[in-house]
Order: sequence, then structure tokens, then C-alpha cells
Amino acid sequence: MDDSGNDWTEDVLGEGFAARTLRLPGGAEATLVRHAPQDGPGVGRPPVLYVHGFTDYFFQRHLAEAVAGRGYPFYAIDLRGHGRSIDAWTAAGGDPNMVNSLRLYEQDLDAAADAIAEDGHTGLVLMGHSTGGLITSLYANVRPDRVTAMVLNSPWFDLKGKWSDRTVVTQVVYALGRIAPRTVVSTLGGDYGRALHHATGGEWVYDLRWKPNEGFPVRAGWLAAIRREHRRLGRGLAVRCPTLLCTSDKTGPDAGEAAVMLSTDAILDVAHMHARAPKLGGTVEVAVIEGGAHDLALSPKPARDKYLTTVLDWLDATV
Repeated sequence: MDDSGNDWTEDVLGEGFAARTLRLPGGAEATLVRHAPQDGPGVGRPPVLYVHGFTDYFFQRHLAEAVAGRGYPFYAIDLRGHGRSIDAWTAAGGDPNMVNSLRLYEQDLDAAADAIAEDGHTGLVLMGHSTGGLITSLYANVRPDRVTAMVLNSPWFDLKGKWSDRTVVTQVVYALGRIAPRTVVSTLGGDYGRALHHATGGEWVYDLRWKPNEGFPVRAGWLAAIRREHRRLGRGLAVRCPTLLCTSDKTGPDAGEAAVMLSTDAILDVAHMHARAPKLGGTVEVAVIEGGAHDLALSPKPARDKYLTTVLDWLDATV
């Protein structure tokens, strides 16, 4: 096997961050990012692995610095077809962010866990945002011996909207997913992205090629895969590790002014997260962050500080 991708190199985030290509079965690639502060990682604390959502990748330097500042070695993965891994995926004929089965991401997370263990760490705390929260929940369910604890940041546990609408959409994407999986069935609104990005008045600097404001096209095969795993979660998982599930205090509109986009969950329905938290299994603690955005780590202060403190205090008390 070609090991040329197994060396750490300087990451696009610059000083203090390194990246490593993870070679996956079938020729796919994911990218593991490591934060290596000058004062070094903590001793004896389990590493944290951050898993992003749809139309997303890891760019949250402040999150890495906060976690490492409490002594937890910090890693993040750009899953196949996302962010740092997108060029290899599209060059091989894939659509950005598109898979037909979320089970494929078990390979990405297995490879990341193996690489983190090679760095000399034991245990693993998963930190998943949005779609990443669904992916990490499924992974903790099938790899219970690998996961020490889990933090979920606004996890995607159901479609937003009325039950009747969700039912119709699901049947349509199941049918299209079988016969025409690349069919575009939806797109994201751009108001949330514009509220975040520095070029349109937001706080955050990131690559719009990897996280465009309007998102990547939502394709039938991908959404069918999401709905299958929503159904699996609805039947109940058997996650054994302690879990902290964090949400905003309000579900927001799909579009609106920046102040609304950043003080509510403008992407998902908070009630769905709360309703399905017990379906994870094990011990699940729910924390509500007043004024939090969909990505709680990108909320304006003071909600952002409250979220980070809540997560880090919970880790200190739990692991």
C-alpha cells in the first residue's frame, strides 16, 4: 500500500494545525486534522474527534484551542467528499458531500480512530455537529468499544417540517434514490451562511468553495440514506457511552435577518432533537443554550462561551 498519505503536513489553518490524508477502501480519501499547541497536549485525557455536518468542513480554530486548552488532544476529520477531501472525491467522479449510505463513514471514522491511536492516545470522544451528530451516533452504536463519550451539537435527528410533509418527502426520495440517486431534490437557503461568513458581515473566515452559502445540491440518494438512518434512530440505538446533547433554545425560520439566523436553530427543529435524545440509549444529558445558532460553536457571544463552557465542564466531570 502507498503510505505517502500517512505523513502529517502543515494544514491550511496554519501554525498549530497539521493534516494527514486517510486512505480508505475503494480508493476514497478523508482528511484528519490535528491541533498541536506549542505547550503540547494534556496527559491522560482522551482525544476529541470533531465531525462536521453537510456543506461543511473543519475550520473552527477557536473550538480546537478551547478543547486543547482544557488538556484534551484535538482532532477533526473532513469526511470523504467534504472540505479538504473534496478534490479527490470529485476527481473520481463523486458529487460533493454525496454518498448513498451513511455506513460508508464508518470507514472514515475507523481510519481516524486508528491514526489517533497511532499518536499514542487511548479512548475517543466524538463531537458531532448536525449531520455529523447523526453519523457519530450511528458510529458509537456499532463501535461501542472505541468511543469513550460523545458530544452532539444540534444533531440532525429528523427532517424539519410537518409530519405529513416529512412522510411525503421520504417516500419520494426512497423511490428516486433507487432509480435516480443523483437527482437534485432540494437546495439550502443562503441566509444562514451569509450570516456566518465574514465577507457578508459575519464573524467567521472559511473557504466558500468548501462551505458555500447556498450549500451543495441535496440529492435523492443522499437524502434517502439520511432518512433510513433517521428511521433506524427512531427504532432506538444502543449507545453505551455517556452523551451530552446540546441545542439552541429555539427553532428559527429558514430565512431571515442575520440576528435571527444566529440566535435560533435556523436549519433544524430543536424539538426533534429533544424528542429523540432518549432513542440513543445509555445516559444522555441535554443542555439548552439560550440564543444559540444551529452550529452552537459559531453562535455570537455569550451563547458561544456558554456552549464551550458547558461542553468542557461536562467532559471534565465525565471522562
